[in-house]
Amino acid sequence: MLNTFPINGFVRISDPERSRRFYEQTLGLAFDYENPYVMVFRSGNNQIIAQIVKEFAPVPATVLGWEVKDIENVVSALRQSGVVFEKYEGMDQDELGIWKSPAGKVAWFKDPDGNILSVSEH
Repeated sequence: MLNTFPINGFVRISDPERSRRFYEQTLGLAFDYENPYVMVFRSGNNQIIAQIVKEFAPVPATVLGWEVKDIENVVSALRQSGVVFEKYEGMDQDELGIWKSPAGKVAWFKDPDGNILSVSEH
């Protein structure tokens, strides 16, 4: 039943101004609106709803991810925008931070609040 509708992603943020710069300027998402509780961005047909909180501990796992084409070019462009890609011990990641999984390729990075985000190509 829900497979025909866009999906909303949620992430928690503690500094709306800093997060808006990151999601809008660094990642290139479209800013939609904000109110005292959330800041909303668009990515394609989907919304990313950044819930404004005073403090929180980031989840130690990926919370948002984008399926991209030509991951090497996307990672290179994001790096030029200042994104730092994570390197994880025990994972055979290339010089860009891309891991070749059995299902495709993935690279991880963090937003200013420490939320783990990813780009992947399958």
